[in-house]
Amino acid sequence: MGDLGGGPKQHVATEIMQAADGRRIAVRVSGKPSGHPVFFFHGTPGSSMGPLPRTQVLYKMGIQAISFDRPGYGHSERLFSRTVADVVPDVVTIADRIGLERFAVVGRSGGGPHALACAAQLPDRVTRAAALVSLAPWGAAGLDWFNGMAGSNVDAFTTAASEPELLITRLVQSAAKIKENPASQFADLDTEMPEPDRRMMADIDIRRLLAENSKEAVRYGADGWIDDVLAFCSPWGFEVSDIRVPVELWAGEKDVFSPVTHTRWLGDRIPDALVQIRPESAHFDALKELADVMARLIR
Repeated sequence: MGDLGGGPKQHVATEIMQAADGRRIAVRVSGKPSGHPVFFFHGTPGSSMGPLPRTQVLYKMGIQAISFDRPGYGHSERLFSRTVADVVPDVVTIADRIGLERFAVVGRSGGGPHALACAAQLPDRVTRAAALVSLAPWGAAGLDWFNGMAGSNVDAFTTAASEPELLITRLVQSAAKIKENPASQFADLDTEMPEPDRRMMADIDIRRLLAENSKEAVRYGADGWIDDVLAFCSPWGFEVSDIRVPVELWAGEKDVFSPVTHTRWLGDRIPDALVQIRPESAHFDALKELADVMARLIR
């Protein structure tokens, strides 16, 4: 894909910052240093690598992209019993350190709820927000949460809610497998993937980027992955109905990992949200949509 991957080294900076409670946060800044700042929240499992649009693409778009490893992923230190909303103080720390007063936020898949948390709790700093193929809150009223969801995700979330120790055991094993063979995660999902996702996975560059991202996510183990899943199956720490900044929601009708019903539920409850549903798209199509969404965020 032409808009994904690495880029010129001079436009990428990585730094270890210190959270308010003393934890390490691994931060990556790419694109145009003087550009419009956009925080990006990675999927589950994932890392600050994204995958994001290429740095030269971000530069031409006039975007300064800020991404970071959520606690327990990559080089970021774990935060035990974290909620989705616990990402907000880390974003404030990073923004203050870089010198950003106002910024947009975007999250893909497991990053979607975290972007929405910032939109809800930082109305004076977040200019616009977007969530692509996001989940809705656990136990959302009026939503059959598991309807249309792939069996692997149903199993992971139900296990997290009822037998968290078993979830930990399974994800530790999965993380070890990914470290040994980063491509194994997506090979295991192949039988569940709808055709649009299989088309995306047929692209060798996409597979490589996702594999590199997954390997970095579990560099030191499964902690971030475990804590993400547990956070999604617990109260998020904010109400999406409290969001007052402009929000774009994007989903593929054929998504089986974050069913489109979740996006529709969010769209019905976030005031004035712009909802984009693509009939022939699925979960991983969000990768190629990300650059266009980021461009709309800075308009």
